[in-house]
Amino acid sequence: MSTALDVLIVNPGGRDKAYQKLGGELAAMEPPIWAGLLASFLRGKGLRVEILDTDALGLGPEAASKWIEERDPLLTAVVVYGHNPNASTWVMPGVRSLCGAIKARNRNRRLLLLGGHVSALPERTLREEEADYVCDGEGTYTLLDLVRELKSGSPDLHRVRGILFFQDGEIQRSEPAPFVVDLDREMPGMAWDLLPMDRYRAHNWHCFGEEERSPYAAIYTTLGCPFRCSFCCIQAPFKQGEKALGYKPQVNSYRKWSPQRIGRQIEILVENYGVRHLKIADEIFLLDKEHVEGVCDEILRRGYDLNIWAYARVDTVRDQALLHKMRRAGFRWLALGIESANREVRKDVSKGYREEKIEETVQKIQAAGIHIIGNYIFGLPEDDLDSMRETLELAKSLNTEYANFNSAMAYPGSALYREALERGWPLPKTWDGYSQHSKASLPLPTRHISSREVLAFRDQAFREYFEREEYLERVEKAFGPKVREQVREMTSKSLERDLLET
Repeated sequence: MSTALDVLIVNPGGRDKAYQKLGGELAAMEPPIWAGLLASFLRGKGLRVEILDTDALGLGPEAASKWIEERDPLLTAVVVYGHNPNASTWVMPGVRSLCGAIKARNRNRRLLLLGGHVSALPERTLREEEADYVCDGEGTYTLLDLVRELKSGSPDLHRVRGILFFQDGEIQRSEPAPFVVDLDREMPGMAWDLLPMDRYRAHNWHCFGEEERSPYAAIYTTLGCPFRCSFCCIQAPFKQGEKALGYKPQVNSYRKWSPQRIGRQIEILVENYGVRHLKIADEIFLLDKEHVEGVCDEILRRGYDLNIWAYARVDTVRDQALLHKMRRAGFRWLALGIESANREVRKDVSKGYREEKIEETVQKIQAAGIHIIGNYIFGLPEDDLDSMRETLELAKSLNTEYANFNSAMAYPGSALYREALERGWPLPKTWDGYSQHSKASLPLPTRHISSREVLAFRDQAFREYFEREEYLERVEKAFGPKVREQVREMTSKSLERDLLET
């Protein structure tokens, strides 16, 4: 059996630009989920795979390129994902630096880019980045096909599904690759043994009242989302796979691992790595009641004491008994997509629930003993200063245990990005401008106010919410006096903004 390395999967860095001062200690250090899943899939097909997490290891481009050269893989695959689907674009400055360093060290190093941003803009990515190939889908079968072709001795890239490459100065695009249908069998979990598990830590708020933020892990229990919110780009890596499998363009795929398989993944994390803090990274975990109950049953059967958080929509929280079961299983936080207090603003981005449903849902979750991180977006297309103030006042009245205040961004792969191009709205000139916390951050203007007004309101809203005595009293009562001080320290870290300095 050959001991040569077939594929080295690389998670690039770039936290400093994306998070500024917040990237040091406050933000999470998350395991690269998609890199771990790809490694699991490829090993199941008999390939020799390793993962290099440059972000977790703190390796700059030069050190990473040296490491890659020493390992000398047949194929180097840089995976462009972030903490959530909308964060993929922020990673691109780190990708560019890494690719440049790799090619400067060895022009013949075979380099593939894949991920959410790459799938959304494959041709542009191929033109602009120093890579030999880009993948326009989720990457599983593309990686497998490409390695097999490279090993063949006379590779024909046209036989590699889901790939773009240059030939005679022209971009060539192969037929789309399907995605993995049988997740339990072909991609049964992450290759945790290939990751530096001692390097990962949870978000600061996830561990309010906890002594430590590590060990920490994040997993998917489902892939994709059936909803079609205009500001989200989650389906970008899956659209070509849907096309290959005959899906109608207007239908979003939604795949699930079995609860039994998820239970086994959690068992590995707890028993082998001591993980207690866990993120369910599904775009909407609380969607399929039977699936959620099954996952909870698997955890309860094992008797673990976990601190889990997951995403939910206002209109997916229906069953009080299920919420209580989730709390018993260790779900201590739900990130609730509230987005806006204004009905017309929500309706314009396909969030059609009623205002009274928001408060009712918050009460249901908290009655089950689960904390809430409210997710809000300022600067959606129908927003003005009054509607954004309405949203902030709703957030303050709900006074949830944490809140995320984001500016609307036209992320590549989203319907909002296509609308921005059609309408000629200004977009960031650099990829780090799509980060909520970067110095270069440039949110969308709305139909009524400028990008500058949106960003200024967002930054003011953050301070206004977290510096309130009502909020500080709430977290102190829920988590203890140390958390009050942690929040004060967090709000002391101001962000530099190019847009607000001009």
